[in-house]
Amino acid sequence: MNHGRPVILATASHDHTIRLWEAQTGRCYLDFDYYDPALVPVGQLHVNKHVNRLEITPDRRGLLAACNPHILLFDLNSIDPHIPVRTFVSHTNNVVAVGFQYTGNMMYSGSEDGSVKIWDLRVRGCQREFINDSPVNTVVLHPNQTELISGDHNGNIRVWDLRANSCSCELVPEAGTPIRSLSVMLDGTTVVAANNRGTCYVWRSLRGIQTMTEFEPLHKLQAHNGYILKCLLSPENKYLATASSDKTVKIWNVDGFKLEKVLTGHRRWVWDCDFSVDGEYLVTASSDTTARLWSMRAGREVKVYQGHRQATVCCTVRD
Repeated sequence: MNHGRPVILATASHDHTIRLWEAQTGRCYLDFDYYDPALVPVGQLHVNKHVNRLEITPDRRGLLAACNPHILLFDLNSIDPHIPVRTFVSHTNNVVAVGFQYTGNMMYSGSEDGSVKIWDLRVRGCQREFINDSPVNTVVLHPNQTELISGDHNGNIRVWDLRANSCSCELVPEAGTPIRSLSVMLDGTTVVAANNRGTCYVWRSLRGIQTMTEFEPLHKLQAHNGYILKCLLSPENKYLATASSDKTVKIWNVDGFKLEKVLTGHRRWVWDCDFSVDGEYLVTASSDTTARLWSMRAGREVKVYQGHRQATVCCTVRD
């Protein structure tokens, strides 16, 4: 990890708390019960429904939490960090995906209400909406910054062209098998989709970073016997991580998609994972209440983050 500036490592749990950790020591230096002011009047002690996804803002000053049914933005430097500085209200069901355009001005989200939404953070309200015909499970932004890719409960993968304001491509690798997670290589040339049957499908983008309306099948990988809950390509384009209900995280070399390492230690489902910016470390979150830090070089656990009282379902790291 980059030691030149503080590492931000955050987790969220079904115990209705968000925790921030010192990555190297494992010490929790901030934890708070969060609440949604759009659902609960200010001053009343109450917690929001659980967080499904966390994302650190590009400027590293904020933390975005995808909840049910709203999205909450927290100021990490606030004296009242549990009070969101902004609430995004438009979705009507679980928000399962959030992310930012590289400038930080645009945010996208996906929800089990069957919609993908675009938000301009400089103004109020949702600016654009794409309607899907089934619950959305995952959304990623292509590195060309002009296309969103979504995966849904019916097994559909759709590319949403932000310039044409329409769906430009659709893939159905296994009809009826939910797509659980998507990841795009940083150079835009490779897309990975993981489903509930433990299978990863890999495509090559024929036009690279300029557009992504055509796909070439590259590989089919039977990665796990259980659900794959998260798949993630590493920043240096070397590894694919797959986190599963079988309690393991597997590390695959993208050169041929050969299994390199199996990370064992979690005692229950592994819901989420996130790479450090250099790809040398991976953070994971599990139903066993812990988050863990793994060395990719050694293939072993180097730190356990303990403190949540129920399942730790999402994590994010920025260094």
